[in-house]
Amino acid sequence: MKLEDIDKNRVPQHVAIIMDGNGRWAQKQSHRRIFGHQHAIKAVHEAVEAAVASGVKYLTLYTFSTENWNRPQEEIDGLMELLIKAIRDETKTLMEYNVRLETIGDTQRIPERSRLKLLDCIKDTSANTAMTLVLALSYSARWETAEALRQICTDAREGRITPETITEDTLRNYLATRNYPDPDLLIRTGGELRISNFLLWQMAYTEFYFSDQLWPDFRKEDFFDAVYDYQSRQRRFGKTGDQVAK
Repeated sequence: MKLEDIDKNRVPQHVAIIMDGNGRWAQKQSHRRIFGHQHAIKAVHEAVEAAVASGVKYLTLYTFSTENWNRPQEEIDGLMELLIKAIRDETKTLMEYNVRLETIGDTQRIPERSRLKLLDCIKDTSANTAMTLVLALSYSARWETAEALRQICTDAREGRITPETITEDTLRNYLATRNYPDPDLLIRTGGELRISNFLLWQMAYTEFYFSDQLWPDFRKEDFFDAVYDYQSRQRRFGKTGDQVAK
């Protein structure tokens, strides 16, 4: 699929991606898993470029989950070093594309050297307006929910809110994604058919697109394929098809 095949009037405002398949891609080529993560940067670049060209306003990438801290230390160390390199290499590109970088997750767990590079890039791109790129780092939906409930309980104990006034919007305002709209489209690569503890609250009405493509092989055309497929669907949000068509 090409950019010109996309209906610019029906582009998803927020696309989330589970970037799966790096390790398997490397193993197929008889390399260590970190080799796949290194080659995944090209796919990230392509996804960002395709999203900006399509008119997407928010792109959230599931970069490192809280569960990923349980991986072998060698792989974790390699990923943190790769994060530094990617930020250093891609900041110029983000500026050229007018993309703002932000993060969600327990980033205090990120090693200081990586975290400081990340904060520098967030500051450097803070005035950009074409699109917001959100990296979910040291993130999981259950961690996010527990954090939100902890804050709600604290505010209730200190009299800032009462149980009777808590609504869906109350919880939404305590989530890490409170400044972003819910994802319209989720793309997962790697052939797996699950959402892996990612944005569970936010994806109540998200359209899912699963691809067998391993993430390092993901290109702009694959992004356009997903958006094109999204545009063929009718989003009803609990209504009937006739109601939506009116």
